[in-house]
Amino acid sequence: MPAVIRLTLNQESALSGVQQLPVLGWEIESRNRNVRQTAYRLQISQDQDFDNILLRGEWQESECSNNIPLTELMLTSSQHYFIRVQVRDNYGETSGWSSPAQMITGVLYPHEWLADFITAETSADKDNSHATLLRKSFVLNRAQDIQSAFIHVSALGLYELYLNGHKAGEDALTPGWTSYHNHLLYQTYDVTGHLEKGENVIGAILGAGWYKGDMGFSRHRNYYGERSALISQLVINYNDGSQEIVISDESWKGQDSAILFSEIYDGEIYDARREIPGWCTKDVSGEGWRPVSLVTHEKSTLVAQGSNTVRKMAEIKPVALITTPQGDTVIDFGQNLSGWVEFRVSGKAGDEVVLRHFEVLDADGNVYLDNLRTARQRTAYVLKGEGEEIWHPHFTWQGFRFVKVEEYPGQWDLNNFTAIVLHSAMEQTGHFACSNPQLNQLHHNILWGLKGNFVDVPTDCPQRDERLGWTGDAQIFCRTASYLMQTRNFFAKWLTDLRYDQTPEGGVPHVIPDILTGYCGKDRLLSEGGTHSASAWADAAVINPWTMYLMYGDTCVLENQYASMKGWIDFMTAHAENHIWHYKLQFGDWVALDAKEGSYFGATPNDLTCTAYYAYSTQLFAKAAKVLNRTEDYDHYHALYQAIVRRFQEAFFTPSGQLAARTQTAHILALYFNLVPDEFRQRTTDTLVELLNEHDGHLVTGFVGTPYFCHALSQNGRTKEAWNLLLKEDFPSWLYQVKAGATTVWEHWDGIKPDGSMWSADMNSFNHYAYGAVGEWLYRVAAGIEADEAQPGFKHFIIKPLTGGGLSWLDTRYQSIYGAIGVRWEVSGQTVFLNVTVPANTSATVVLTDGQSVQEADGIDFARCAEGYTAEVGSGEYRIEYRLV
Repeated sequence: MPAVIRLTLNQESALSGVQQLPVLGWEIESRNRNVRQTAYRLQISQDQDFDNILLRGEWQESECSNNIPLTELMLTSSQHYFIRVQVRDNYGETSGWSSPAQMITGVLYPHEWLADFITAETSADKDNSHATLLRKSFVLNRAQDIQSAFIHVSALGLYELYLNGHKAGEDALTPGWTSYHNHLLYQTYDVTGHLEKGENVIGAILGAGWYKGDMGFSRHRNYYGERSALISQLVINYNDGSQEIVISDESWKGQDSAILFSEIYDGEIYDARREIPGWCTKDVSGEGWRPVSLVTHEKSTLVAQGSNTVRKMAEIKPVALITTPQGDTVIDFGQNLSGWVEFRVSGKAGDEVVLRHFEVLDADGNVYLDNLRTARQRTAYVLKGEGEEIWHPHFTWQGFRFVKVEEYPGQWDLNNFTAIVLHSAMEQTGHFACSNPQLNQLHHNILWGLKGNFVDVPTDCPQRDERLGWTGDAQIFCRTASYLMQTRNFFAKWLTDLRYDQTPEGGVPHVIPDILTGYCGKDRLLSEGGTHSASAWADAAVINPWTMYLMYGDTCVLENQYASMKGWIDFMTAHAENHIWHYKLQFGDWVALDAKEGSYFGATPNDLTCTAYYAYSTQLFAKAAKVLNRTEDYDHYHALYQAIVRRFQEAFFTPSGQLAARTQTAHILALYFNLVPDEFRQRTTDTLVELLNEHDGHLVTGFVGTPYFCHALSQNGRTKEAWNLLLKEDFPSWLYQVKAGATTVWEHWDGIKPDGSMWSADMNSFNHYAYGAVGEWLYRVAAGIEADEAQPGFKHFIIKPLTGGGLSWLDTRYQSIYGAIGVRWEVSGQTVFLNVTVPANTSATVVLTDGQSVQEADGIDFARCAEGYTAEVGSGEYRIEYRLV
């Protein structure tokens, strides 16, 4: 009998804050093979036991089990809803009801926001980085009659919210970073169990954060406003259907907090002697607190977040205590991460704990801070002197592996220190292991590069004075990220800000949210070249939404971003000359090793790079138009794509088929973006291999060429070269970093040079996920788990593993929206043993590349094909044995 084992809303198990009806999906489990759903029905209730059913759906004859819109339900603000589903399959069997998925509605309409933004700051605080306290006392006479209570809260700045001394939720760094004037997220928390009869107190701590803090490598502040502010709306639902609402307004009181200083780059200073015990409980009267004032902000910008908030995701204990040659005391946590250090300490009032966070030791084993640039990454805690004290920062985070302990009273005990890992809460969906330990470590580094940089926005790095949502990095890593984690909602949120921050003409800023425009007067490169519309960077406007559609099969992101996608294509068209596109500042093949000495810009001509991406994005946009049935747009942009390809071939290929730019990246882009005339493909591939061999099998590519290098080789019959490139161990290579002890991916191939010296300190992050884009090749090619554009979201997919690299085995699992897809291969001589798992209600095409003969088919009907053998399979687990050519 089938079972629905996982029900999701917008691919999440629960949503806390909903303004629009989510899409529904589920995973089916069955012991049978070739299982297909034939029908489903669902029920929606406001109670978990489904005693009061709001919607009793009829059986729907459908194979669809994901991205199902809920259209028949009228939502009410601030309510709990539970949804469950039942399915029938092609064996005539019916499942039981699934466990319910649940959601809490937010404030559905702007006019329902009765609360105002309030602040305890004045205009004199615009350059102040302290944090303030806010509190409101109120009386409940009917606490025993409460059915449910939810609080909706956001801030201009960062906040922590408390009710009667209890922190609301487990989130950190809320409400995150968005294009605040257009798009401000709020969070919703169930606080039913924290309300009491009689007096109750809501309290909040407010910090500067991204809103008014010191941000960007230009170190400006007050990008969005000069005063931090809170908006809070507590909705109490009673059993009789009535409501009571407690809002943020001028009746609240404000006070200074014990946080004397808090900035994202520079850390936090906390004086525990200034704490007000019980400040957010009824034990404190609030007498002497100052009045608050209102702050004007458009409430229509408020949008429920629902999921993907930043949270504490793991704890890491120290692995070593080091005394450096210079005499510094250093804690090594063994892993480069984003987060903060929580510690225990005992001492006298006025004693201090001072920590400096950093990534690497220098060649002599001393503290290396230069690559932080102006970011201090320093936390300081002043003890109150009352027994053991436990503390961690509130409104900052650090990127680090090591911590220099500048001050610490009392006896040393490493157990008193814990690294708290922070990142956006996403389900890990990719799991990879193989017989090569160094390749396993590379996968680990790629995964931790994602964890370290997906802190509400996809940052370029988490340690220096930057931490910006660079579009190029996010674009090239998007597919890898979406194998590793469920990124649907993370990228949907970020792409919304991209849409808002786009120029009226359709140009796409280099960073999202955009804090470069108007603030780069001292940066020669950006002040002269502009802060938007660089090829491969701005193309995130098209490539990322298409990737979300491909991986999750959901048209919502295409609908939401369609005008933005179109705007970017039209921008390129407006600035192209005879279909050759170029515009102002271009980063090109950024930090490629074939760059001139002292330059960041690779040797591949910008005209070629720009036009290649112009063609690629136009092709993807035409596909998106077709998916959404925008027929006229499809016809127009598909014709434009064909014209760009023809022009690319005319401009960059000689009549004899030679690519004019003799660089690795030029050949990679031409091959991977399918811009090579068919008759010249072999020559282009051969030349790419020549260019590789000229560097003894090493790459010299940068941000543009690197992500596609292994693909360009393996897609064109150069499997051996692809594996050899991946597994190179000397500089420059991915495994060079692994052998150097890296636990995340570096920004530069030679971030630490073979002699132990550092690349230039001005831009040398050791947690920079861009080159981790090779992770996509591990899943799509080595394991062979490939999406099918015709049935996206892995409703149908291709399993086409590529053995090689001297690996004796490889084991990979990808948790698709339909269930776990598993591929394990083992090689013994010329024999391959392949284990495949296909989830229920899906199908797959299995391709045995270079298969000479099939020894064991496990019931699969294989047929010969040009690549070896192929077969169509339904759901189930299969074990196949075949011999290689």
